[in-house]
Amino acid sequence: MITEATKARFAREVAKYPPEQRQSAVMACLSIVQQEQGWVSQQSEAEIAAYLGMPEIAVHEVTTFYNMYNQQPVGKYKLAVCTNLPCQLRGGNEALRHLEGKLGIAMGETTADGLFTLQQCECLGACADAPAMLVNDRSMCSFMENDKLDQLVDGLRAAEAQQ
Repeated sequence: MITEATKARFAREVAKYPPEQRQSAVMACLSIVQQEQGWVSQQSEAEIAAYLGMPEIAVHEVTTFYNMYNQQPVGKYKLAVCTNLPCQLRGGNEALRHLEGKLGIAMGETTADGLFTLQQCECLGACADAPAMLVNDRSMCSFMENDKLDQLVDGLRAAEAQQ
């Protein structure tokens, strides 16, 4: 359920566009919902559609087109490994398989402790730094060979243990 505080955030985004183009704020509204709830549910899509005055399917199309929007709950750390061709040629698939083994989950799954979700993603625009990945859709990681992947996962686990 979208709160009045969330709708106030929506309003700030909608105000950036001419009144007849309020639908242009759809990506910003989806991002706000994801920041607040961790994922975008069908109910949230429906509420965004109503707020922006657009068909629900149009909001759903945006949600499903971009892999930055989580369509189900994810772990605290979402690890998205680029598997586009340049990264594949430089070990992207191997990085994904290594993380599957280290985390004990398959791509698209979340660890039992809710800490990690592993996904593949399309081009991150860092082909020269391949294999590349994103952590929580924000932190770009480059040259992610096995030792760096192990350090990343072990470091995140250690940080959680200290909390």
